[in-house]
Amino acid sequence: MNAPKIIAIDGPAAAGKGTLAKRVAAHLGYDHLDTGSLYRAVASKTLRLGLSPEDAAQSFTVADLDATDLRSEKVAQQASVVAVVPAVRAALLAFQRDFARKPPGGTGAVLDGRDVGTVVCPWPDTLKFFVTASIDARAKRRYDELRARGESPMYASVFAEMAERDKRDSQRSAAPLKPADDAILLDTSDLSADDVFQAALAAIQGKTR
Repeated sequence: MNAPKIIAIDGPAAAGKGTLAKRVAAHLGYDHLDTGSLYRAVASKTLRLGLSPEDAAQSFTVADLDATDLRSEKVAQQASVVAVVPAVRAALLAFQRDFARKPPGGTGAVLDGRDVGTVVCPWPDTLKFFVTASIDARAKRRYDELRARGESPMYASVFAEMAERDKRDSQRSAAPLKPADDAILLDTSDLSADDVFQAALAAIQGKTR
């Protein structure tokens, strides 16, 4: 399949974009980048090595995404600090664009996040998807995910936190969450992961003709 070399998959939390991105990348033999992990990785680097956010971002490599503490609360708190530093945002934007244009494997790249199609790779040759789902479906998925980890979440709290995050992401001044004008919309509310994958493949195949 002569698929587009850059595929952007954006969407809100728990819509299924990460799962889809990994499957599409594996199917096509492309490199995958979870852009949402970048700020956590920079935060982890500042904590582990005592670097400034600017230096940690300037020296950022793919290997930094393998840090074992990316999901810790300490790193999450630090990530919110480093994410507002202009020099960090500029360095990571450059990193993402370089990854897209020159993926490590040399074949192609699939990037997922919240502003890949609108800010990171807005180019006409990027195939863009916007994966979404109702907030009820997404809250249920996150609730089930937390329970599977052995946690005991309150569904009402999960729903409220997701609604607040949606509002914050969509209303922020820098790179708000929204579909690119030329994005293919995939509503996963009532679809299985396999259904979503097949729909994405059909769209990719349509772009190769």
